[in-house]
Amino acid sequence: MEEKLLSMLGIARRAGRLAMGFDAAEEAMRNHQAKLLVLASDVSERTDRSICRIAEEYKVPVLRTGFEMDRIGKAVGHKHTGVIAINDSGFAKTIKAIGTENSQEECI
Repeated sequence: MEEKLLSMLGIARRAGRLAMGFDAAEEAMRNHQAKLLVLASDVSERTDRSICRIAEEYKVPVLRTGFEMDRIGKAVGHKHTGVIAINDSGFAKTIKAIGTENSQEECI
């Protein structure tokens, strides 16, 4: 099931529905495009706090995965990625369902 989440992230990437990295995810939230925020397990505390504060402000749900940045990055075709905004409600719903079914932590 874990691979299913990574696979969906890869499909969303190929569909052009992701904003990857802190700055891109923040911009997507400020532009009201982000439907879900996905965080790697090894993002820094500061990044986690900052991005969750912004997500709370814009009422964007956050899914903390058990995957490290390198593994998520590989799934989406980057070296490593710790913060990803899903900018499509269909992908967001599916990824959130897969993540919560695998008992990933959701902070909002």
